[in-house]
Amino acid sequence: MTAIAHPPETLEGWYLSHHVYSADRAAMRALGDRRTPTLADADTLLASIASPDGGGWSVAVALAGSVGELMVMHARSTLDALGRAERVLAAAPLFDHLRREYSFLSVAEAGLYHITAELAKEALARGGAVGDEIYRAKLAERAAAERSSPHLQRRLHPPLPADMPYVCFYPMSKRRDPGANWYQLTLEERSRLMYAHGLTGRRYAGRIQQTISGAIGLDEWEWGVTLVAKDPLDFKKIVTDMRFDEVSAIYATFGRFFVGKRASIAEALGDGKGSEGSKKS
Repeated sequence: MTAIAHPPETLEGWYLSHHVYSADRAAMRALGDRRTPTLADADTLLASIASPDGGGWSVAVALAGSVGELMVMHARSTLDALGRAERVLAAAPLFDHLRREYSFLSVAEAGLYHITAELAKEALARGGAVGDEIYRAKLAERAAAERSSPHLQRRLHPPLPADMPYVCFYPMSKRRDPGANWYQLTLEERSRLMYAHGLTGRRYAGRIQQTISGAIGLDEWEWGVTLVAKDPLDFKKIVTDMRFDEVSAIYATFGRFFVGKRASIAEALGDGKGSEGSKKS
């Protein structure tokens, strides 16, 4: 008898969006003396929405080696609030001179693989079923305990540590290939693989903060990964290490990587001399 591949239960937190922009350099030069105030106005608008009352943040990232120069990231408690933040910033005149090269919508997520696998096994042992009344009651109790932990709160409502200014974002999906179909694995097998994967990430505690965001039903890719770090070389190291984990080596596929450092919009789109240099254009 083929084992049923139940989906894991998940906990969700803030909605996240990532937008990558490139500058129309000719249009920017045509601004002439208006360039500096146009950049400053955009930064003022970004600052006005950076710390919303409902929780979250909005930040700019100066990208390096990318299809764009600027990435704007928003985190909000609801999808509606996220959309409002995006529209407020997009109304800045600066964005008439930028091209959006990429966008990604997701929600911070914690997958309860181990808990789901345990409860599914218990349901089978007592002759019940995944999703029955006993299962749901136990799940609610376990999920509430998980959500109350400071560790889970940081995963679902990720802060932006001042001492971790470097940012790496990339999307990923799990494969559905013959012989390597993530969605046909049992919960127990997926739980085992994800546990081993998590052990690799824990080796970078204090050096990297990782936020996993779910995008199934929200975007083309299935998950987004947002890393912040003290040293950008750690992005290379952790991604290399994780690709040798069985779960990535067999079942993961990755999209573009966007890497940079938190900065003002003026710094990201300036003349390469930093914030002071951007004021002289």
